[in-house]
Amino acid sequence: MTSSGRNDSADHLVVCSRTALVELAAVLPATGRFVVARLDGTRMADADLAFYEFSDALLFPAYFGWNWDALSDCLPDLNWLPADGYLVVVDNVSRMLSSSADDRNTLFRVLSQAVRHWAFPAGQPEFTVLLLCDSDDEAALLRQEIAQALRQS
Repeated sequence: MTSSGRNDSADHLVVCSRTALVELAAVLPATGRFVVARLDGTRMADADLAFYEFSDALLFPAYFGWNWDALSDCLPDLNWLPADGYLVVVDNVSRMLSSSADDRNTLFRVLSQAVRHWAFPAGQPEFTVLLLCDSDDEAALLRQEIAQALRQS
């Protein structure tokens, strides 16, 4: 990720091991007010629990519809939570939606679409998703899984 303003949207969907060093400048805006939402993949065993984690962490409004379309609508909006930047950290991502490959792929597509939405046009708040894995090998496998999910969409 470069330090000069907006970046490619791929720079805002970051997969790394829990032990990797991540520079704050790479995932947070340089100045202003920002929101950090931390989610735990172990608490997202199924889609309903994943919706709850996102809703709870990002204070989704009462009209949130508790389905993939609603998540896809809320992540690019966030007008109820104004900030200059957003950082969504998902820990234990390998355990997230582990019983349903389809739901997991859908979540990766929704996150990627939200990241792309916030990346353009310039001047919007930054939106970064940081997916934390247990090891570098696991992070590499997850990157491949995400790339495959995005190719299927």
